[in-house]
Amino acid sequence: MGTPILVTGGTGTLGSQVVPLLRAAGHDVRVLSRHGRPAADGVEYVTGDLLKDEGVVAAVAGTETVLHLAGGQKGDDVATRNLLRAASDAGVRHLVYISVIGADRVPLAWLRTKLDAERAVADSGIPWTTLRAAQFHDLALTMVEKMTRLPVPGGLRLQPVDVREVAARLAELTLGTPAGPVPDLAGPDVHDIAALAAPYLKLRGRRPRPKLPVRIPGRVGRAYREGANLTLEGAETGKVTWEEFLAERVGR
Repeated sequence: MGTPILVTGGTGTLGSQVVPLLRAAGHDVRVLSRHGRPAADGVEYVTGDLLKDEGVVAAVAGTETVLHLAGGQKGDDVATRNLLRAASDAGVRHLVYISVIGADRVPLAWLRTKLDAERAVADSGIPWTTLRAAQFHDLALTMVEKMTRLPVPGGLRLQPVDVREVAARLAELTLGTPAGPVPDLAGPDVHDIAALAAPYLKLRGRRPRPKLPVRIPGRVGRAYREGANLTLEGAETGKVTWEEFLAERVGR
């Protein structure tokens, strides 16, 4: 089977979908996580912390391919540089990174760290592939659940994508050759918050309550109103619609 594929963030929402696909393709997988667990079904779990640079060298040792999924609201750039340093020293031949559509256009602090991480990957000297994806359906659902009780931000549109389709694309890229920046992956439809909320409320048996939209202030608001978080041309699109996701998740 060769060397294992290292997956950071392999126990998260996306990672838990990707790891079984890599295993099904016949590859051993090593997962770097802050919380260790016993090996099972061809998956080895190693304990480490990318942000603190703890356990990273040991996690990367003996691997040739790294799929970097771990991320958070702070420190993605620092964590990625720590991983890249260890990967370079270990002779990794392919590093795949997941980023977010609009990382270079929406002036949010956490997106700036994603962009800085993208640049660090590209400048690392390690052959690489970076995929930018839209928000997952899961995140859109969390937003809708909260916004049914809160004011609705005006001008905000999303094109949510199914996490399983992102996982399938990442597995394909990980098992392929380094490709640099690849086309963004977005959902099949663009929705404003009201359009996202309507089918959710219907499934919950609730009536929508009219709310005046709240203007998102400053440069961030302008970026969202201009659709800087969207890729309307040139993106690959998933097939699972928002309504189909809701029927499966909320309607069951």
